[in-house]
Amino acid sequence: MENKLYRSRKDRMILGVCGGLGKFFGIDSTIIRIVFVLLAFTGFGILAYIVIAIIAPLEESKQNTPQGIIEENATEIKETANKLGNDIRDTFAGKGKETEEEATKEQTRRNNALGIVIIVIGIICLLGVFHLFSWINWWGGIGAVALMGLGVLLIVAVPKKK
Repeated sequence: MENKLYRSRKDRMILGVCGGLGKFFGIDSTIIRIVFVLLAFTGFGILAYIVIAIIAPLEESKQNTPQGIIEENATEIKETANKLGNDIRDTFAGKGKETEEEATKEQTRRNNALGIVIIVIGIICLLGVFHLFSWINWWGGIGAVALMGLGVLLIVAVPKKK
């Protein structure tokens, strides 16, 4: 049986690229995801992910021509992007939370997401201090540590009940 590269329909976080690569290479898709995140700092990971998402067919796809595969993928990518955009907008707008408990959980989730983003930015700034990113050198590391502290504070802080 021939081993072909497909985007996974089941093992997916966004477009199924990492799940498909994991199945293709016979390794855990989490390892592939970590590699893509690390490569994203170089810019290559984002580009590679997008290219694979466009050219690799979906698992069990009925399309057999390159043009059909790309058209199907473009449609699916557009739908996924719209869904992700709506989910992000609803998360930060707090829509659909009818009870106080749901609103508190949503606030905690927003704080955690924002905290993680701030921590990652702080880590990148700290790596700039060690000249791993030549374009970043933020206050000799003090600003980077402050950002990471702010991120941890956001994650640890408990939202107040209304």
